[in-house]
Amino acid sequence: MTDQYQTFAKSPIGKFVIKNLGLPSPIELNRFQAGQPVIQGAVLFGAAPNSHLTASISQVLSNIHADVYAGNHAGDNNELQQAAASVGLNLRALNQGDKESRFKALVFDASGIENAEQLKALYDFFHPVARQIQTSGRVIVIGISPETAKSVAAATAQRALEGFVKSVGKEFKKGIAAELVYVDQDAQDNIESTLRFLLSPRSAYVSGQVIRVSKAKTVEVDWAQPLAGKTAVVTGASRGIGEAIAHVLARDGAHVICLDVPQQQADLERVANEIGGSVLTLDITANDAGEKIKAAAATQGGLDIIVHNAGVTRDKTLANMKPELWDLVININLAANERVNDYLLNNAGLNENGRIICVSSISGIAGNLGQTNYAVSKAGVIGLVKFTAPTLKNGITINAVAPGFIETQMTAAIPFAIREAGRRMNSMSQGGLPVDVAETIAYFASTASTGLNGNVVRVCGQSLLGA
Repeated sequence: MTDQYQTFAKSPIGKFVIKNLGLPSPIELNRFQAGQPVIQGAVLFGAAPNSHLTASISQVLSNIHADVYAGNHAGDNNELQQAAASVGLNLRALNQGDKESRFKALVFDASGIENAEQLKALYDFFHPVARQIQTSGRVIVIGISPETAKSVAAATAQRALEGFVKSVGKEFKKGIAAELVYVDQDAQDNIESTLRFLLSPRSAYVSGQVIRVSKAKTVEVDWAQPLAGKTAVVTGASRGIGEAIAHVLARDGAHVICLDVPQQQADLERVANEIGGSVLTLDITANDAGEKIKAAAATQGGLDIIVHNAGVTRDKTLANMKPELWDLVININLAANERVNDYLLNNAGLNENGRIICVSSISGIAGNLGQTNYAVSKAGVIGLVKFTAPTLKNGITINAVAPGFIETQMTAAIPFAIREAGRRMNSMSQGGLPVDVAETIAYFASTASTGLNGNVVRVCGQSLLGA
């Protein structure tokens, strides 16, 4: 679906009108293309005194061959210099007062901040270069999980990082995304997949998010094909977001079993043929759905990834909603996920280091007029992720994405005024694309994402709804 406002904004007259009326000016976001490096442009790296994640961050920056500069105050931070040197990362010097250099990413290790006064380190690093980040750039702050802090003051200071990151995401504009990564104790070796994702164009429509990394076994991967040899099932794969998910997982090396209802078989076969996958026609609400999924994956070496994408809307205000509309949405969007997960987890239906990824929605976070049934189902998906995560064993993880306004056939049917509001009410001033959801799911699906369990990441351009 074409965003005509965005097209108009690029024209000479559109630029004039938008500037003079103070209207939103969406830019074309950088999105991932095969063969490109993780990040194209320089990285400015800094750290608060006594931060202990600096060496691990340096290692990732070295691994992706980033062009890294030390922040203006880093010259006085011997810990930063020593940590970078210990992993062979060369930090280039940034001249004091340099206002001309441009950066694709600003990365700051805030793990050493232990009280309110030390939060000034954020200001000292970001203030001098706030205007020097490039279009579609990245701001990434890495801290420690507040729950693991050694004092109330430290926990408070680490929790305060959320307000900083979310504000920066709204201030910097130009398609710049801001994220906060909380790292559990001894989980520093599990941050690479997260930093690679957040630094890259794969996270184009993800902003203002908090991602939590926990300690887990590390797994070596081929970063060009992180899903090589894996088998994935994607429900609702015949079109829209599901189709995009199937394509991205196949691009990353997985054999994808495309699942949808029998009525969608023609489209399902088209998608499977395009990606070299296979087809499973199935009503996901059937009592034996989990059993059939396990059997289909067994022919490909067993199931490594399941993406619960299938979903429906049947919108009515609660006063006007018939009971069958309530039941249908809850059954497809939530209860089916529960039943399939229960079967797979109780019957060895997932391989070691398996991945369960659910699709929630902004409606499940903020609610929405005329969507009580849908919002209940998608809030329930978040609960399913949160409460399943601690029970998992054998390296299996569960996470969710929560899309905001994504350009699909479903959003194309929304009345014009509501559609335009949905597109503009976020920090990117535009709707996302199905591939944006798919890239985030592929990040959770990665063999290297062992430290990600129980996360819900919004793919919404930092929507104002539920922020």
